[in-house]
Amino acid sequence: MQDTDVTAQRLLTSAARLSRDPETEIDWDAPVGDGYGLSPEWSTLYATEYWDELTEAEQRELTRHESASIAATGIWFELILQQLILRDVYAVSPASPEFQWALTEIADECRHSIMFARASGRLVDAEYRPRLPARELGRMFKAVATGESAYAAILVAEEVLDVMQRDWMRDRRVEPLVRTVNHIHVVEESRHMVFARDETRQRLAGAGRVRRWTSALVIALAADMIVSSMVSREVYANVGLDVERAVRAARGNEHHRSLLRSSCANLMDFLGEVGLLTAPAARIYRRTGML
Repeated sequence: MQDTDVTAQRLLTSAARLSRDPETEIDWDAPVGDGYGLSPEWSTLYATEYWDELTEAEQRELTRHESASIAATGIWFELILQQLILRDVYAVSPASPEFQWALTEIADECRHSIMFARASGRLVDAEYRPRLPARELGRMFKAVATGESAYAAILVAEEVLDVMQRDWMRDRRVEPLVRTVNHIHVVEESRHMVFARDETRQRLAGAGRVRRWTSALVIALAADMIVSSMVSREVYANVGLDVERAVRAARGNEHHRSLLRSSCANLMDFLGEVGLLTAPAARIYRRTGML
């Protein structure tokens, strides 16, 4: 059995024991309270003058819209992820653990996307999507990305969300519905990240300098696209804020960039270990606030 199949078999066994079903584990008819949508410290405006000017009710409402916007970005990238994986195993034997794990992961992502969509609909009366340029770049990425570019980009998206959601699921200030959704996602995504790291290492085996340089740049650009799409400008408009002032405050928010850097520390260590943290890629990560 190849290394990929050994990992896939282990993850299939884990999925059989630990898979969650949001349809039955979440009481979708339960009333939703007025808790925060995410830990306030993770708000893009936290620790800015603008945040201090808001009432606590306005701060809670802002975090609920930010949470819905981040969930929409998660759904967007999970759709990309599913297509990348499906294309990757198109010619793989259906009898192999690799093929069966790939379809299990796609099924997980389908459930997560439905869960995010339903929870966001309960939390706020607004719909969010990444901006058109990001959606079109994502369309191109899912059509052409292969090998380590695909799997490391998957890892980037999952790891950034994972650290945030681990904080939110433990924070009793956060609305219980959001905490439950994040807990389910964190438990299941840990398997996906193990698989993405393993696939990235294996796809890079024997890769030359030019290929690593190119892949590192593609992955960094994908990371920039994902992170910059998380909180839509429409969030600020829907909460009644001055959009231009809020965007300036968010972009200059060193507290938020510090949180993002710390949440990406393990990811950056991994990218450096496998040779995907080149100088051009590092410049992009610093601009995005991930390094």
